Amino acid sequence: MSETRTREEEMAVADQLPQADATSLVDGEQLESAVKEMYGHVAREESAELHFETGRGLAERLGYDPKRLDEAPADAVASFAGVGYHFELAALRPGERVLDLGSGSGTDVFYAALAVGTDGRVAGVDFTEEQVAKAQRLRDAHGFDQVELHQASIEELPFDASTFDCVVSNGVINLSLRKDRVFEEAARVLRPGGRLAISDIVSGKALRETTRRNIDLWAACVAGAIPRASYVGTIEAAGFEVRDVKPNPYEFVSDHALEACSTYEIESVSILAVRG
Repeated sequence: MSETRTREEEMAVADQLPQADATSLVDGEQLESAVKEMYGHVAREESAELHFETGRGLAERLGYDPKRLDEAPADAVASFAGVGYHFELAALRPGERVLDLGSGSGTDVFYAALAVGTDGRVAGVDFTEEQVAKAQRLRDAHGFDQVELHQASIEELPFDASTFDCVVSNGVINLSLRKDRVFEEAARVLRPGGRLAISDIVSGKALRETTRRNIDLWAACVAGAIPRASYVGTIEAAGFEVRDVKPNPYEFVSDHALEACSTYEIESVSILAVRG
């Protein structure tokens, strides 16, 4: 991008950049490596310089029920790195089949398992080996027999069509270069009338090209944010009817991330959509 462009020109260019498919802007292998490194720190509960908060205190401020968190493995909750609370929108019922996209160390998987009970089924998908291994260890140690965990991409899910009643996700889809593909896959594995209940990071305006090419800010859940209208439109294009969009009380913690959030009006929202 030319360094002589004015801010107005840069923003005009930003509006023309691809939103749901950012494969022309970022190298997928570099992004995957950066994300795995960052969330490896989260899984190990290491004191790394993260752009975002983690842990139980964050979960409770976002709206998670403390009593249900008490029933989930404490080591999973300690690695919680979500951006919102969408389980009220999900309205999970006993016996339902649930899929968590980007399940990390398992907080949302175990939280959902407690809602659907032993007659239900919860599957988690994550591409970070350390996160999946930690969640598997905690599942086995705490007797969550209705939980299964898979190391896989949320853009290519290892499930048959119409397998689930509800798909959830928390702060992960913004990390994908192919958000359109993620929502298409979610629609494929949901039964007709199934629910998509997610929390994620969106923006009020399109991000400039230099920001969208910043791998560190992508891994921090900032540079992958796209305008809310584009995000909702991508969900609808995949065959969903969006029923509700609500803001979450979420803030980043690093100066670099906070500056980008202020510039682009970045926020966390929870969304409920129903598959047609």
